[in-house]
Amino acid sequence: MYVGRFVVVGPEGGAYRVSSRSFPNRELTERDEALTVGPTEDAPETDNPYVSYNCLRVVETPTGETAAFGNGSHVDPIAEKLELGYPARDALAESLLALDYEKDDYDTPRIAATIGADGEALIGTVRKDALLVETVDEPTLVATYEKNAPEPIDFEAESADAAASEAYDLEFEHAVCAAGVVRTDDGFETAIENSD
Repeated sequence: MYVGRFVVVGPEGGAYRVSSRSFPNRELTERDEALTVGPTEDAPETDNPYVSYNCLRVVETPTGETAAFGNGSHVDPIAEKLELGYPARDALAESLLALDYEKDDYDTPRIAATIGADGEALIGTVRKDALLVETVDEPTLVATYEKNAPEPIDFEAESADAAASEAYDLEFEHAVCAAGVVRTDDGFETAIENSD
């Protein structure tokens, strides 16, 4: 099954995976305290605004570190609102609503998640027909296609490497790259898994 890009989040950690039929020549890199999705060196040139973006940021908030991750440019305003002290629910809802779903041929939803230092985890999506933001207490997935409403998933996030690998290896089609994030006693740990 092809579900497109997706996030998985729970109180201890989560992941983001790029799955793509149209733009498979992408990879994750670490840049300026963010994990960034961008084209590989051999990728054809494109002016598509949805191909490159920060997909995961860990920011300092008034209540401690918080991780924000998702499938597009909305990750930056979510992270910025968190740094300003917005509650995670408001940062997600306002940013998703402001940027809205992607105006491409598929009306692709925007998806995002946050994990706070206290383990509070939220997941959100904005689709053409809805804005959903939910607090979750178990691993939960939302994808751009087919599974575009949050649903529980069996997912272990014992380390950031394991979370990235598990997301990459999930049975959904056209895996390109994945990012993992887990909450530790020393803050958040992140990891990248790119295709070979």
